[in-house]
Amino acid sequence: MRILVVGAGATGGYFGARLAEIGRDVTFLVRPARADKLAAEGLRVKSPVGDVHIAAPKTVTAHTLAGPFDLVILSAKAYDLDGAVADLRPAVGPGTAVLPILNGMRHLDVLDAAFGPERVLGGTCAIVATLTRAGEIRQMSELHSLTYGERDGTRSERVAAIEAQMEGVRFQARSSDKVALEMWEKWVFLATLAGATTLMRAGIGDIVAAPGGPAFIEGLLDECQAVAAANGYGSREKVLAGARKTLTAQGSPMTASMLRDIEGGARIEADHIVGDLIERGRKAGIETPILARVLTGLKAYENRKAREAA
Repeated sequence: MRILVVGAGATGGYFGARLAEIGRDVTFLVRPARADKLAAEGLRVKSPVGDVHIAAPKTVTAHTLAGPFDLVILSAKAYDLDGAVADLRPAVGPGTAVLPILNGMRHLDVLDAAFGPERVLGGTCAIVATLTRAGEIRQMSELHSLTYGERDGTRSERVAAIEAQMEGVRFQARSSDKVALEMWEKWVFLATLAGATTLMRAGIGDIVAAPGGPAFIEGLLDECQAVAAANGYGSREKVLAGARKTLTAQGSPMTASMLRDIEGGARIEADHIVGDLIERGRKAGIETPILARVLTGLKAYENRKAREAA
């Protein structure tokens, strides 16, 4: 398969490098400056499960991209999604499978409208990694999984073909007949984690130790779960219990990457992760007062950032 990975940052760069490591035909769609950096130094990953250096990764830019590709792996941030869609259009042909590994669900609506729902798979990933100032990808834990599948749960030839490409790769790759449910389950967890830690500007353990902290987190989790259930994708009992345990663990230093983005003055996915969940709840008749306060805080941050930039 000809595989196009959109971006070569912490997420796309990591999974793309691991595929290139075992000889898969991987090309990275990047901006010109990143292309020059990769041409000069290669793609480097530092990882507790084994470093990798792709000395001469194949790259294209929006101006040099020619397709179609068999598989497009899309890991852009939500606020870069429209630009990424415009850039990758030449790569998407009648037989192309688009595999997004963004958080939330709104991106599926965008991709369906752009390329047709028949070309868009469901997908989710789990990894803790960052792109250093030197351009190196640094994986900070052994967590590195990628899940994919048809959104209707069917077993297709293209999913089987992707499975064949994943054989031997040094991350946990898995096809799923419940990928839409798993995407919602991750969204419920992430929205709770991001909502709690950004609103309180603290880690999970700090919140749990505060008066009313556990009740606040559990109330937020219950709201997110209620929205998912009303949309037909309530988290499975075991998954929900695991999320509740993790999100109320005493002494846990866990924070959401969104809080780290705020602390670093970076852009955030407020509308994609929290705003869209509220809107889907509203349409289903679910009230989400805690999520609404979270969104107020996130939008206030964005407004302040825009004002200061102006």
